[in-house]
Amino acid sequence: MANHKSALKRIRSNETKRLRNRYQHKTARTIIKSLKETTDKAEAEKKLPEVYSAVDRLAKKNIIHKNKAANLKSNLTKHVASL
Repeated sequence: MANHKSALKRIRSNETKRLRNRYQHKTARTIIKSLKETTDKAEAEKKLPEVYSAVDRLAKKNIIHKNKAANLKSNLTKHVASL
């Protein structure tokens, strides 16, 4: 167990951030999954900017690495183009 007040606070804040990051990451994964399951090209093109926004937000907040975000966006673009 932590011995300093600042260490106790760090434990609390880390747990809060962990839960928030987990929620945001899960939400983005759900959006990506819904885009991949879409079979209609017009609908997929409509969803693509929303997915880009979610992935960019994760990268901006360092929840995922910026290169992973770029790879996700690239693969999703290829997927939508192939519909």
